[in-house]
Amino acid sequence: MTEASDKGGAIDVLVVDDDFMVARVHRAFVERVEPFRVVGTAHTGEQAVEAVDELRPDLVLLDLYLPDLFGLDVIPRLRTAGHDCDVMVVSAATEADTVRGAVRRGVVDYLLKPFEFADLRLRLERYAAQRGRLLTTVVRGQADVDRVLAGAFVPAPAHTLPKGMSVETAELVEQALREADGTLSATECAALTGVSRVSARRYLEYFHGTGSAEVSLRYGVAGRPERRYAWRA
Repeated sequence: MTEASDKGGAIDVLVVDDDFMVARVHRAFVERVEPFRVVGTAHTGEQAVEAVDELRPDLVLLDLYLPDLFGLDVIPRLRTAGHDCDVMVVSAATEADTVRGAVRRGVVDYLLKPFEFADLRLRLERYAAQRGRLLTTVVRGQADVDRVLAGAFVPAPAHTLPKGMSVETAELVEQALREADGTLSATECAALTGVSRVSARRYLEYFHGTGSAEVSLRYGVAGRPERRYAWRA
């Protein structure tokens, strides 16, 4: 029996975070998204390397601020050990050098903390779609190669929305963004489109993830900065 059939099509995930409570929250988030399943957690760089060796996950959700190793330094150790698992960074690190370093090490995505479930779900669904293309593509010529690479580097076609999202709602949110005089928050978008704030946020983050919308932060007196969205001209 092959590994794929043993797993029943599941995508196995290792969650790495130094904070036990945060790791528990991330684990719960991942397990709400099909076909992902968490096979383990680790709280240090050394534990992460050992867990990958033992559990052989498909994807590692990797925090960068670990007590023993900087997260990005874990990746070359995994490659040296012969592991080809994908890595998605989940971190509060916003330094340009860190982001560039993550890209150079081949991470599949980079999600800034703190984030909500919808933020992670969008990226997991996008990863699953790209993984499926890579696993099923038959390369007969340059066009097939270009198609695979395009899936990794350019937005998905507008009609290939993640599961649970509708074309009609996406069109409403897109129209609101296009017609906005400046930027929109999720709350403002919800009021304009008639959908819930949670739904508006999910669609706004989808457009941000595909590169169709850009995000800026507005800092208030207290609390988290407000995320504001604008359609890319």
